[in-house]
Amino acid sequence: MVTALMVIQLLISLGLIIAVVLQESKGEGLGSIGGGAQMFFGNVKGLDRTLENITKYLAIAFMLMSLILTFI
Repeated sequence: MVTALMVIQLLISLGLIIAVVLQESKGEGLGSIGGGAQMFFGNVKGLDRTLENITKYLAIAFMLMSLILTFI
């Protein structure tokens, strides 16, 4: 049982890594401190929105699986 949960945790973590790497770079970094409003007011479209949702749900699944594996 624990092994199956660890395999699921591994697959979730790989999916999370892939989803984060595929996202478009916001490009501003600390440059937004100097007045780069592009980072805050840019529109998220199509694939970017989908990748953000996938990342959000995979991160939640990763946290839940981590808690489950901690208490088993």
